[in-house]
Amino acid sequence: MAPLRSATATSAGGIVVRIEEDRPSLVAGLRRRDGDRHAGTWTLPKGTPNPGESLEQTAVREVEEETGLRVRIVAPLPSIEYTFVQGGTRIHKTVHYFLMEPIGGDLDRHDHEFERVRWVRFDDARSLLTFDTERALVETAAGALHGPGDPGSMPNLNPGTTAG
Repeated sequence: MAPLRSATATSAGGIVVRIEEDRPSLVAGLRRRDGDRHAGTWTLPKGTPNPGESLEQTAVREVEEETGLRVRIVAPLPSIEYTFVQGGTRIHKTVHYFLMEPIGGDLDRHDHEFERVRWVRFDDARSLLTFDTERALVETAAGALHGPGDPGSMPNLNPGTTAG
């Protein structure tokens, strides 16, 4: 068997958050695996940069395309790294994430990359999301939401936003 080639890949995405009744929710999407109507992954929106795009521009564009929501970045989050094999190549991927808030749009306008997109409470996201790395990132984002003296929100996040 021939040794695998190696490559690197970069993506950017976000955790889009809204606060309702002092409880944060985030947007997750269901991706179906190639032709399998029964298997899929619940994941956070992310995608690949276009030439000349910054990571922030990529994250906003990809989140808007995949969720149907217009968003703005509130704060950076830690990156996730993982390795997978595709087409005989071992790919080391880094995904740069940002905490975001919706400023318009509608979940019904998501693109074809997700079969379904929905708001999910942070507590429920931990069991819904497929990948351990994304569940850990949600834990980090949940910690960022808890500002001093206000356990349900953080500065710069609009509690009244109800897009979607």
